[in-house]
Amino acid sequence: MAILKLYGYSKSTCTWRVATVLYEAKVPFEFVPVDAMNGEHKKPAHLEKQPFGQIPYIDDDGFILYESRAICRYIAAKHAECKLIPTDPKQNALFEQAASSEVSNFEASAGALIWEVWGKQNMGLKADQAVLDVKIAALDAKLDAYNAILAKQKYLAGDELTLADLFHLPHAPIIEKNANTDLMTRKPHVARWYKDLVSRPSLRAFEDGVKSVLEY
Repeated sequence: MAILKLYGYSKSTCTWRVATVLYEAKVPFEFVPVDAMNGEHKKPAHLEKQPFGQIPYIDDDGFILYESRAICRYIAAKHAECKLIPTDPKQNALFEQAASSEVSNFEASAGALIWEVWGKQNMGLKADQAVLDVKIAALDAKLDAYNAILAKQKYLAGDELTLADLFHLPHAPIIEKNANTDLMTRKPHVARWYKDLVSRPSLRAFEDGVKSVLEY
């Protein structure tokens, strides 16, 4: 069987998210760089695979899939032994609730924040402090709810790690390192959960950029 190929930009957070889940599931993969800085992701060859001109996408023995969270769900479902998606109906519902909360609450504020402190930096641009202040305040309010949830359980969907937790990587550590804020560690239960996530080998494996992992 052909090895899975991950097409993306090595410093892309969405590419990093997929690589983290591949690592968690112990799936060997070949990283195929896409020169996003020079617009390769907008050219016909890439658009044929990813019609929105974004990254990443995967080629799993001829099966093409894009959107980082969809890719992660596919990986977890195909490699069910990693136990990143619960199969019990109630536990699965709690997982879906947590995964939806990540998109609707965390990502909604963190995405723009990441662009200011990470995306612009990688393009040689200066962050807008006024935008940073607004997004930090918005995310801080969302993390109040996270703190309440995590006061009752170890992870967002219960006491077992799921994709809903991993979806927060790599945005959460980038915020801590680049936004000059203690946002991810100022609330005790969020801090405990966050420190658990960032200690995982799957995150640390790609801190310097996504690369191929052919064996574990």
